[in-house]
Amino acid sequence: MAHILCGHTTGGRVTDSELTPRHLREAEAESVALLVGSILGPDGMDNCRGYIQGWLQGDSIQEKSAQKIFRVADQILKAGT
Repeated sequence: MAHILCGHTTGGRVTDSELTPRHLREAEAESVALLVGSILGPDGMDNCRGYIQGWLQGDSIQEKSAQKIFRVADQILKAGT
């Protein structure tokens, strides 16, 4: 769901180009999952930060991506209420 709402696929509102690096797309989607999972409380969240860091390949999350991550997490949480 995060990939679609982040615009990473043709199935949703596309906001990223095909030139957006895969590692960034994955880090964004996994960050959304971490935020949503942290709020909903499922088990297994302990390893998410390391997984995201692995996808970032030493890069940091830029402001544009951070805004997208929070917006999409908020959309998912609001849809569940």
